[in-house]
Amino acid sequence: MSVTELFNGKSVLIWGYGREGRSTEKWLAGHTRTLRTDIFEGKPAEMLDGAGDGYDVIIKSPGIVWPPEGADPDKCHELTAKMTSQTEIFIREYRTKTIGITGTKGKSTTSSMLAHVLSENSGRKVILAGNIGLPCLDYYDDAAGDAIVVLELSCHQLKSAMTAPYISVFLDLYEEHLDYYGTMDAYFTAKSHIVSRQLAGDRAYIGENVPPIASASEQIRVIPSEDDLKGIELTLYGEHNRINAYFVKKICMDEFGIPGEKVLESLKTFEALPHRMKKIGTYADINWYDDSISTIPEAAVSAAMSIPDAEVLLIGGMDRGISYTVLEDFMKQHSEFKFICMYATGERLIKELGTELSNVFYEADLEKAVDKAFEITPAGKGCVLSPAAASYGYFKNFEERGDRFEELVRSHGSDQSV
Repeated sequence: MSVTELFNGKSVLIWGYGREGRSTEKWLAGHTRTLRTDIFEGKPAEMLDGAGDGYDVIIKSPGIVWPPEGADPDKCHELTAKMTSQTEIFIREYRTKTIGITGTKGKSTTSSMLAHVLSENSGRKVILAGNIGLPCLDYYDDAAGDAIVVLELSCHQLKSAMTAPYISVFLDLYEEHLDYYGTMDAYFTAKSHIVSRQLAGDRAYIGENVPPIASASEQIRVIPSEDDLKGIELTLYGEHNRINAYFVKKICMDEFGIPGEKVLESLKTFEALPHRMKKIGTYADINWYDDSISTIPEAAVSAAMSIPDAEVLLIGGMDRGISYTVLEDFMKQHSEFKFICMYATGERLIKELGTELSNVFYEADLEKAVDKAFEITPAGKGCVLSPAAASYGYFKNFEERGDRFEELVRSHGSDQSV
């Protein structure tokens, strides 16, 4: 039975009406014959109070917290049994042609990189979708036939997943999203479904620092040596991206039989994604880099060490309660860098460092931080927005934060990099 038939004659409630919710509504209208389709944008408490009553299926957007803390378990179980997601619908239909990619760092770049190499070398149509900002049900019809689907998957999309792709990739695991999950164990459990829900005969490519995951699938640990990384030439900064590229090379060779030299040639032409250690230009003799995707301490440290001329880092955003020990130790040990801290995370860093460091500054917001960066960054050196924190509460998302950073930089003068 096609997954579309599961909705025929059913009352369906779409919970959440952002980009994915609107995509789901369009897909239902074009592919199913529901009895009725309604939209709900309320809170979990309203769902518990009866908003979901009378519906056969509830299609929930991934960012909505469910079940809510302290709620009646029996009532939650009754509603949870009716819930599914856009991701679940898509993978259930197309899991045997889907490569799912998750990880705390690098999943967008690796997904895009893999799609790029496969598009140039597989001889098949390649679809890139998922958490990268491309709702997968928008590509439901395109995925028919012999298409290959590369699906970036977030922890929120995986939390309630009951079905996993035939090929799964779990790049790495770092402390993240503790405001949502509470503990690292809960966060890891959500992401681990990309492997634990696989079937016998499926395959998973797993990074070095990912804990063991019980699964019927074949698991391949990807721990490249220096020899393995030889020949990988990228336009992207950072050793971590060379490791991501090795994942791509291995998958292309092992799963699709693409010669290694062909993979390496295609990797050379892959361009960095927006907001990921991306140079935006040279202004006032300073090179400016947008790494707004950085939401964890390890990402900011990586940016500092990967961008050759980096000297000033802009750090801070929403404080989600994760540990900043890695970044704080780096700030103490590397006096060659200057750090401009901002927002709630910046306040916390200043407090936790507990000492007056001549290379650490505080500014209230991004606007003031950019002004300070123009003041203290030496000519010929680089300034990097790598916040090591979420954007929420100050910006709609990391893209808006990165775009605003670029606007502020450009407003100070003309681009000298051309």
